[in-house]
Amino acid sequence: METGTMTLFLWLFLLFLVLLIVLDVAMLISLMAPGDERRQMIVWKSSAFTLLSTAGDLALEILVDLASGRPLDQSNPFVQLGVMSLVFFLATIYYKRKYSV
Repeated sequence: METGTMTLFLWLFLLFLVLLIVLDVAMLISLMAPGDERRQMIVWKSSAFTLLSTAGDLALEILVDLASGRPLDQSNPFVQLGVMSLVFFLATIYYKRKYSV
């Protein structure tokens, strides 16, 4: 690869990394911030959906690894945290639109 293409990929990766860090921090802040009953319900439903999807993904990954005979220690915690923050962000947007007045 050319150095210009490599530099572009490096900048895109760093931008994606910063986006994931911002989403993780925003997820933690929204979980700790107090609010009215509607906001608490939105955060609760988003959290429950995120937990369910993460647990389902891990269970599916375990089943696939057991069926294929691969070792079970191949999951990357950074990828899991990034996916969790994206799922929480999208679920929060969905429930905010659903329960907004």
